Amino acid sequence: MEPTTTNASSQPSWPAGFRINPRAAGPAADIVQGFQGLPAAAVGDSMSRHVGTLGLRQYHARLDTTICGPAFTVRVRPGDNLMIHKALLMVRPGDVLVIDGGGDVTQALVGGLMRTTCVARKLAGLVIDGAVRDLVEWAEDGMPIWARGHTHRGPTKDGPGEINVPIVCAGMAVLPGDLIVADADGVIAVRAEDAADILARTRAHLEKEARIRETNRSGTADPERFDAVLRAKGLPV
Repeated sequence: MEPTTTNASSQPSWPAGFRINPRAAGPAADIVQGFQGLPAAAVGDSMSRHVGTLGLRQYHARLDTTICGPAFTVRVRPGDNLMIHKALLMVRPGDVLVIDGGGDVTQALVGGLMRTTCVARKLAGLVIDGAVRDLVEWAEDGMPIWARGHTHRGPTKDGPGEINVPIVCAGMAVLPGDLIVADADGVIAVRAEDAADILARTRAHLEKEARIRETNRSGTADPERFDAVLRAKGLPV
């Protein structure tokens, strides 16, 4: 599908409900590498603990799987995957395909055949606010996926849909090029321009957790850590 143009503007004029924007670059490669293996919970803790997806589950089998990579966003009509097929022609190795399917689980948006394409395109993984099918194939190693649910019912391929636009996926705002970090605990989106700062904050947070873990292990934790909070609330401790 190619957009039309008008004499009044050089900007493309897409049919109603359709839009295909170029891929956003995302954070620098060294920043993406720095996030590799960092827990999503720690990233979320460094971002006020109020961000991330809600209600998704992983459909790959290995619980210890972690991914991070720039978001390639897609918004589709619930139950329709036309624009996901188009997106798979545009992604680059290491991208995370993030799909706003409206939370609908009556028809699957991706299945085993598309998984084969995702593996061939070397995606880092998929995050879908919608349904999947062919669970046995997705459970195999090689293509992590988080989704709202599953069903045997297949999708339509009619559109409309949009590629590389701001979306909301399972309660999480995602911009094209955001850094996606995901593991067994959930999925976090980090703004590309904030990624370097959040990386530093996450590393500092993990160092703090390591110190707390050691005092918990040794039984030397300072009781004032919580007693001071309780006294501030008026409790006589």
